Amino acid sequence: MPVATATVWSAGAGRPGLLEPVGAHRDHRGHGHGRAIVVAAQAALREMGASSATVCTSSANTVGVAAYRSAGFTALPEVADLRRSA
Repeated sequence: MPVATATVWSAGAGRPGLLEPVGAHRDHRGHGHGRAIVVAAQAALREMGASSATVCTSSANTVGVAAYRSAGFTALPEVADLRRSA
């Protein structure tokens, strides 16, 4: 059974990359797997020539935010989503 997974999106060499989605199985949280998969995803983007790595997650996702911070990310000011009625 997988313990953690991540997907990276590259816009090409010299451009920012995105980690989305990233997750660790809840039965295996608290053992560093989230941080490890984030670090591995950053390494994959670096190998692709990305200039930086970005993640987008809700500040309410405290487990995810903790994993990103432990892997070296810094939080930026929150940005409200835009919504429109159908």
